[in-house]
Amino acid sequence: MSVDQQAATAKRKGEHIRICLQEQVNSVGIETGLERYRFKHNALPELSFSEISLGTEWFGKRLGAPLLVSSMTGGTDEAGAINRRLAVVAEERGWAIGLGSMRAAIENEELASSFSIRRDAPSVPVIANIGAVQFNYGFGVESCRRAVDIAEADALVLHLNSMQEVFQPEGDTDFRSLLPAIEQVCKTLHVPVGVKEVGWGIDADTAEALANVGVSFIDAAGAGGTSWSQVEKFRSSDELRRQAAESFADWGIPTAESVIEIRDRLPSAIIIASGGLRSGVDAAKAIALGADLAGYGRVLLPQAANDSSILSLEQLRQQFERIEFELRTAMFGIGAGTINELKQTKRLLLKY
Repeated sequence: MSVDQQAATAKRKGEHIRICLQEQVNSVGIETGLERYRFKHNALPELSFSEISLGTEWFGKRLGAPLLVSSMTGGTDEAGAINRRLAVVAEERGWAIGLGSMRAAIENEELASSFSIRRDAPSVPVIANIGAVQFNYGFGVESCRRAVDIAEADALVLHLNSMQEVFQPEGDTDFRSLLPAIEQVCKTLHVPVGVKEVGWGIDADTAEALANVGVSFIDAAGAGGTSWSQVEKFRSSDELRRQAAESFADWGIPTAESVIEIRDRLPSAIIIASGGLRSGVDAAKAIALGADLAGYGRVLLPQAANDSSILSLEQLRQQFERIEFELRTAMFGIGAGTINELKQTKRLLLKY
């Protein structure tokens, strides 16, 4: 990577953080679908609140809760600081943590430190991350292996972001023949390989195709939260693309719909629900609909990006604890004492 390319990458990463913090980048006209559901209250739960367990396992690693810090950033000093703060609290609370796209670190070793969080998160699952489209731009199995090594990761996720790339000024838009490349990575890598969207959801047909080539887990990453076409709109100087982005503000498969589709088609799949989740009640609904883990992204970013590391960590701790408390309380309200019981509940009802 040339010096100019390095500077461009750092600039893009910084712009993404700033835009996500300062601009209105939510989907418009589409929700997660979770708002369409409510739990039927159980007035006699026959449980002690203190004994409700959020513990679960993910690929053999014990988690304090079925929760994930979703992939967000990396590649700059600021992004590295954000990742480390998130890692510290994820370790304390027993959440899994995903890293942002590691393309920059693969292309430039000097940027690898912003993804090196294992010292801060020694026991929880860490998920490395590469864009699947990069297989058509020079990346291969060795690039994926390098990403896993840099992060000392327990798994790799390949993200699908076709709509973002279309609106990104420097986007890579050749998404041809990616399934065979994904299959090769799944067969070769020594850790589980998953696939995630970045906010437009994954349908059942795509999920089945991915499962058939060996993908170990799927992150639905549905619509209703951050829209990356909206994010890229704020970066673009191309007036055509800026205007066109407005037409796609409601694009995508709502998170709830994506999770249901995948679970119905693939009963034994390992599914992560992310995309617009904001509370522990959202997590409870997503898990009751069929997810194994619930992921949180931009909702955690303001606290993680706080320049005061002490204040930032305390605010993050409070946010993690609030989400867990809300999840535990929802379980108490329906009489589910464990995550497995939450998965099997019949008390999640459609409002309309």
